[in-house]
Amino acid sequence: MKLNGNLAAFAKLIEYEKRSETFAPGNSRDSDAAPEWSGVTFALGESRLACKIDQIHEILPIPTSTPVPGAKPWIIGLANVRGSLLTVVDLVWFLTGVRSPVTQRSRLLATYLNKTPIGLMIDEVFGQRHFLDSDAVSTELPEDSSLHKVVNRQHSFGTETWQELDLDKLFNTAEFLNGAAG
Repeated sequence: MKLNGNLAAFAKLIEYEKRSETFAPGNSRDSDAAPEWSGVTFALGESRLACKIDQIHEILPIPTSTPVPGAKPWIIGLANVRGSLLTVVDLVWFLTGVRSPVTQRSRLLATYLNKTPIGLMIDEVFGQRHFLDSDAVSTELPEDSSLHKVVNRQHSFGTETWQELDLDKLFNTAEFLNGAAG
């Protein structure tokens, strides 16, 4: 009789395994469920932002970098990260024109621009958060805001508001693509 109980338990485990293989976060069998996405939350100056986690390859402490002659000042330099060259960009400096101080909390969001590794220096990483698309509202940023061109949605949770940084928009701005000083 013990054998039958073990077989039943084993069959239940196989059923759980099959169900888990078809599960993906953000997907639901309920067609009315709002699509969700996971984001990395971080600070840029006084702003709290989030960007889609699937766009971030890695979060790194600020590595030593070598300046690039002839580059815009917001391009801090090139860093060797495990044998790959990563262009280090001070995102606050790019957006505001004011250099971001490097602190113990500063980090790089490592991502790719046209298959080229790039590290966006930010002030602090808060962690990961799940967002529902249905909770998003259009931002009401003034046109002179440094985030106006790269943020178009925001999410509110109680007293917190997270601006959604659109890396595709950032990487397609002419200013960002033209890192040469001139």
